[in-house]
Amino acid sequence: MKQRIVTGVIGGAIFILLTILGGWFFYGLLLLLALIGFWEFIRMNGLQWHHPASLIGYAGVLFLLVPWGELGLREPSALHMIWLLMFLLLAATVMTKNKFTIDGAALLLLGALYVGYGFNAMFEVRNGDMHGLLTTLMAFGAIWASDSGAYFTGRAFGKHKLWPSISPNKTIEGSLGGVLLAVIVTAIFAFAVPDVIDLGRALLIGLVAAIAGQLGDLIQSAYKRVRGIKDTGALLPGHGGVLDRCDSWLIVFPLLVMTDLLPLG
Repeated sequence: MKQRIVTGVIGGAIFILLTILGGWFFYGLLLLLALIGFWEFIRMNGLQWHHPASLIGYAGVLFLLVPWGELGLREPSALHMIWLLMFLLLAATVMTKNKFTIDGAALLLLGALYVGYGFNAMFEVRNGDMHGLLTTLMAFGAIWASDSGAYFTGRAFGKHKLWPSISPNKTIEGSLGGVLLAVIVTAIFAFAVPDVIDLGRALLIGLVAAIAGQLGDLIQSAYKRVRGIKDTGALLPGHGGVLDRCDSWLIVFPLLVMTDLLPLG
């Protein structure tokens, strides 16, 4: 527990500092997390990082993470990027004479989208023309509030299992406590900066962040259970790997971007 707390405090402080600095500092952090996260993903699926198909997957992650606008470049169509990645992965099945199969191609396409676009959405929010730092902190605040609320409410009042076949320790009471605390946190933001975000939108952000964040956690739990592993990695002592820590982020941020709930400017 002591190691977990020390790692959490140090890691959290570095993360918050780079988030506040924004720009290329935050981008560099996200790029590092994405590369490590995708390495964890391919390792979970029995591939080595230098396998040709893995390298194609890495290229897909990097392509999805390129800050086109910051570099003064025209951003390619998302559909075109996804199709090109699919084509290259399917071509790899031919070039390897099916030693790398279509099942592997599908997994790497899924992993590249999951990791690449998830971290891209975080940069898009932080790099918004207006209030990028505020909206990023609000989104993370809602996610962390949901995690904390679910944990402590579940320990205090949890009696009914939420999804025991996937995550045996999670409870319905804990889940509801997480949603409530996330909504309270985003409501505080609305009262603090009413000229930036109104209460109704703030409550929706809290609701989406809590529900999607908890589902993101369950998604990763389900995948780890299929693969028979406890953690995706050991980067953060006491906390597991990047995908263990970022599972909620990778679902919440894309949804907040796609639903246009955050005032990105």
